[in-house]
Amino acid sequence: MILHKGETLFRQGETGPLYHVRSGLLKIVRIHEDGSPFLFNIVVPGETIPHHSLISPKEYHGTAIALVTSEITVIPAREWYGELERNPGKCQQIAMLLQSKLRMMQQRIDQLTLITPSEKLNKLEEWFAEHASPLSLKEVLTQEEIGQLIGLRRETVNRLLRSSRKS
Repeated sequence: MILHKGETLFRQGETGPLYHVRSGLLKIVRIHEDGSPFLFNIVVPGETIPHHSLISPKEYHGTAIALVTSEITVIPAREWYGELERNPGKCQQIAMLLQSKLRMMQQRIDQLTLITPSEKLNKLEEWFAEHASPLSLKEVLTQEEIGQLIGLRRETVNRLLRSSRKS
């Protein structure tokens, strides 16, 4: 299936199939009670989501939205979990997927613990270049979303981006 920028793959609280991202990028947002979204994850090609449902089913923890045109393979839940029962070796593959995602999230946590806002932004730009090249951070995410990912206000992100253009 093809998802175009801004289209929703699944919504927080729903249940359904798993998905494999063949190309493109997705953002995962949590919707707060007041209706405001909070971006907490970027899904890159090669990932199967939702991560927390790779071993057992659970409702979607967030809403998945395409950041760019993305090619997605739908994996019916019955098929996925049936394969796990028939082929216990597949659990090792899942463990490797989860390990990879955990390491990616550890990099993101490291970004949040950096001292200066400019260091946080630089690390996120490096991470984005590694996982989403040739796309750039600024052409895919809003300043508000960048701020959510690195724990900064939009105004601070705006100031940092303006000063980096001047240098």
